[in-house]
Amino acid sequence: MSTRIEMNPAVLLGKPVVRGTRISVELILRKLSEGASYEDLLDAYPKLTEADIRACMLYAADTIAHEVLLTTGS
Repeated sequence: MSTRIEMNPAVLLGKPVVRGTRISVELILRKLSEGASYEDLLDAYPKLTEADIRACMLYAADTIAHEVLLTTGS
């Protein structure tokens, strides 16, 4: 994943993107959640590969897995 996803302050204000593109992880996840297929994404973004799409999903899963939840004591 780390070879496919990058964060660079000069690209989309540092949001995670597919390396060498301005295609954000967020965009890919939103399109998938709206029902886009891998084929739809590959047609719409010719620089994108199936491995890039999987890397976006893995990045999101890893980010959530390492999330710190703050709770209030009750």
